[in-house]
Amino acid sequence: MEELLRDSEKDLNNFTALQEGSSDASSQAAVDESAGQTHTPSLHLALDPSTTEISAQRPFFPGEPLEEDSVLFNKLTYLGCTKVSAPRNEAEALHAMANMKSSSQASLPVTLYVPNIPEGSVRIINQSSNTEIASFPIYKVVFCVRGQNGTSESDCFAFTESSCGTEEFQIHVFSCEIKEAVSRILYSFSTAFKRSSKQASDHVKDFLLPTPDSDVYTFSVSLEVKEDDGKGNFSPVPKDREKLYFKLKQGIEKKVVITVQQLSNKELAIERCFGMLLSPGRNVKNSDMHLLDMESMGKSSDGKAYVITGMWNPNAPMFLVLNEETPKDKRVFMTVAVDMVVTEIVEPVRFLLEAVVRVYPASERFWYFSRKTFAETFYMKLKQSEGKNYTDAGDAIFEVVSLQRESAREEALVSPTSGGGPVSSQEDEAEEESDNELSSGTGDVSKDCPEKILYSWGELLGRWNNNLVVRPNGLSTLVKSGVPEALRAEVWQLLAGCHDNQAMLDKYRVLITMDSAQESVIARDIHRTFPAHDYFKDTEGDGQESLYKICKAYSVYDEDIGYCQGQSFLAAVLLLHMPEEQAFCVFVKIMYDYGLRDLYRNNFEDLHCKFFQLEKLMQEQLPDLYGHFSDLNLEAHMYASQWFLTLFTAKFPLCMVFHIIDLLLCEGMNIIFHVALALLKTSKEDLLQADFEGALKFFRVQLPKRYRAEENARRLMEQACNIKVPTKKLKKYEREYQTMRESQLQQEDPMDRYQRENRRLQEASMRLEQENDDLAHELVTSKIALRNDLDQAEDKADVLNKELLLTKQKLVETEEEKRKQEEETAQLKEVFRKQLEKAESEIKKTTAIIAEYKQICSQLSTRLEKQQAASKDELEVVKGKVMACKHCSEIFSKEGALKLSIVNMENKGIEMDDEKDALKKHLRELELELAQTKLQLVEAKCKIQELEHQRGALMNEIQAAKNSWFSKTLNSIKTATGTQPPQQSQLSLPPKEGST
Repeated sequence: MEELLRDSEKDLNNFTALQEGSSDASSQAAVDESAGQTHTPSLHLALDPSTTEISAQRPFFPGEPLEEDSVLFNKLTYLGCTKVSAPRNEAEALHAMANMKSSSQASLPVTLYVPNIPEGSVRIINQSSNTEIASFPIYKVVFCVRGQNGTSESDCFAFTESSCGTEEFQIHVFSCEIKEAVSRILYSFSTAFKRSSKQASDHVKDFLLPTPDSDVYTFSVSLEVKEDDGKGNFSPVPKDREKLYFKLKQGIEKKVVITVQQLSNKELAIERCFGMLLSPGRNVKNSDMHLLDMESMGKSSDGKAYVITGMWNPNAPMFLVLNEETPKDKRVFMTVAVDMVVTEIVEPVRFLLEAVVRVYPASERFWYFSRKTFAETFYMKLKQSEGKNYTDAGDAIFEVVSLQRESAREEALVSPTSGGGPVSSQEDEAEEESDNELSSGTGDVSKDCPEKILYSWGELLGRWNNNLVVRPNGLSTLVKSGVPEALRAEVWQLLAGCHDNQAMLDKYRVLITMDSAQESVIARDIHRTFPAHDYFKDTEGDGQESLYKICKAYSVYDEDIGYCQGQSFLAAVLLLHMPEEQAFCVFVKIMYDYGLRDLYRNNFEDLHCKFFQLEKLMQEQLPDLYGHFSDLNLEAHMYASQWFLTLFTAKFPLCMVFHIIDLLLCEGMNIIFHVALALLKTSKEDLLQADFEGALKFFRVQLPKRYRAEENARRLMEQACNIKVPTKKLKKYEREYQTMRESQLQQEDPMDRYQRENRRLQEASMRLEQENDDLAHELVTSKIALRNDLDQAEDKADVLNKELLLTKQKLVETEEEKRKQEEETAQLKEVFRKQLEKAESEIKKTTAIIAEYKQICSQLSTRLEKQQAASKDELEVVKGKVMACKHCSEIFSKEGALKLSIVNMENKGIEMDDEKDALKKHLRELELELAQTKLQLVEAKCKIQELEHQRGALMNEIQAAKNSWFSKTLNSIKTATGTQPPQQSQLSLPPKEGST
């Protein structure tokens, strides 16, 4: 019962949250001049219908088409109505409810009609007299409330409506015989509000918007966050399509853009923005706000709004909460404020916005997002200032009396959440009542496990591995509490008996290489399997590839059954815990040894037997629910088909699915009955209040969402394990089904057969319609994805075109530069060619000079030799003449030495002086001529060596110039030019021949 109370409280929160964001009628009708006052409303209600303030009753005719457009609620008691001054004040409504409950003297059973269409009306019908007590359009309902738990009003609910325009409001109070049904009634009101929001806003706008002469000024303030796209631009961040929260990226510089536009009354002149502030969280203090650097401010291009832009560095420590990756399924609040200086107002006016954000990694990419602007409407009430400084004859100066956000009026219905931490799970639980189905593969599975339980499992696995033939004692008890996530792969294989099935592993490797006739069907179903799980969401990713292989291998392995829709979910659960080969082995064991494949055989005959057994168990354990389903003609196959065929893996959260597989592998297929009965028992009260369509929708949408929390799933499985489902009773029901089938076949007449066939065709039609809806949804999703891909491709094409233009421009510039360089190269080649020709010409001249020097040197050598020979001959001639002279021969010897004695020499000295002097003189001339000749010879040899050296250097330079004309020719030319030999005219002339 405590769980039911919690669920009903959660439904109320869901209703108020839906009402807060969905109905313009609710927000517009909330305008209350006396909202700030706390006076007690006057209550003048007595339960006696004769004294109760109610509308004039009129006869109600059952033939009126109310059932078609309304939801009907019975077992209600009308406690009456009274006027209230604050229609949205919860405390005042609860006080009125308590007074009516305590003063009730008699019961007035009524029927309440809540419309399903925007144009419908809420009607209160007296059951005893079949007369209408009250009737009013749905858009006039402005507030709903229920009694608090633990009080005498816990089974009551009430709603306020504008009875006579906008200044008078009435509250209608009801008591419900089934306390848990209050949540369902409030949910119907929330659905009606959503459908009537547009019409209500148009209706209320006519009389609630302030007139130009009133003292209320209306402003629209929009918020936009932009992020650096890495290309020098700032692009708006995406927003969630359903909840409109901002999707921010970590560590990227941002801009905050706020646009302020006045919507009504006399235009006020905005001078400037005094400052822009930002803070994580909501309901933050002024001291917790942080000033942003202003980038720009001023009027928009059309002059109708004032735009302020501020720079936001998310890496600053004060914004840490808004720069950390937000946990899955959580969001954080962000508060932004601007202080505006208005000419006609004394003090700056602060517009404060609270937005919800989620922070993603910087590499995250967003495919689906909303382009809707985040905006708030503000109502500012002014009064003329009475100060001395403002009584001039000029324009009037005002003071702000109140400044209220439109959403703040509705936030009074829900307790505020403060701080910058993640939003509580209440917001996600509010989705339970939405029409969106829970995607398969949803839910986080905790890997935490108490040390004591891990120790117990470790001891049990040790005993089990020692004796694999027999299951150890205590296994069933541990499995009922759930197998630890880290041990599931090993335990599942041991439970299935395929921990060492090498033959099946080898067979799988062969099966995946074979072709299957069902490959197209398998490929179509793969991307529908666990789309919410990261491992399977990527097309052609590892998860989808492994899943495709397992389904294809089984379709080849089991030729009788092949692949059937739903098998992929079970295979995906196994793949999340073990490699594909081992997952295939466990999958085959479940299909064959646990009897899952039998459900697909003989036109699903065994599956219908399971439905019969489930209905019999319901008849025994849940007779009231069984009777309700019988009245609705709601049969088990309409809601339990997926339970049996997919073993609850298709729609329920993974934390619950894994626990069911634990029990299935340990206890067998009968555990499905345990879980089904537990689900029906916990949802009994909701199902008893539902009609045929509501029950099917509950099974399809709301029921799986209740067990997203791991604790809820754990309690459900604990309850399932405690339910008794005797095997003998199931055998008995099976025999009854077989007997019934045989009797039906024997007694069936053609009409029944046609009706059965008709029902089968209707079911097939419903299934096909569902598939058609799914395909239509996939088509729309695919079109959106293709549109987004096309947009991105076009953006990429634009970028590539720009890059192509830049590349072409660079190519033209490069070609022009290449042409200039080629011209310059040709000019250099021509210069070097001329220099080379000049150098070769100089070399030829130098070679000719060298040859001439050699010739001169040769002539000088020959001349020297001739002179030496002539000198020698002349010397011999002199000696011969000396020896021929008698007088001289006595003085000189043949070798030229003196033979006379000193005395004789002295005597004859005088006589010989002239001759001796002549000879000495001639000898000196010969020696001088010989020295000059030798000197000329030495100079000639030096010149020859120098010319040989220059010739070698010139030859090396010519060779180097031939190898590298660009780098060395110029230097070679300079060297050859700087070292040219002297001209022939500068050469020394040969010495003249001396006289003998």
